[in-house]
Amino acid sequence: MYFPQFLVGMFTTSAVVAIWADIETGSVGKALAWTVLTLMMLQVGYFLLAFGLFYKRSTKSTDTKPDTAHQPIRRDGSVSSGR
Repeated sequence: MYFPQFLVGMFTTSAVVAIWADIETGSVGKALAWTVLTLMMLQVGYFLLAFGLFYKRSTKSTDTKPDTAHQPIRRDGSVSSGR
């Protein structure tokens, strides 16, 4: 998920919630409160999604075992003896 796409979706969702809450309650203050609450919930969800992706990527890279078939190559092009 890209951040610009998230921002567009977040602002669109908050505008829909603001209009809907204003129509339902008839109060601009309540509509603003619902909109702020929605924005906070979306931000927490985005943070949890990003955290989950980073956690998944970090555990995937640490779970892989080193490939012992390929030995490191020195700068001069010769193969390292592993000592």
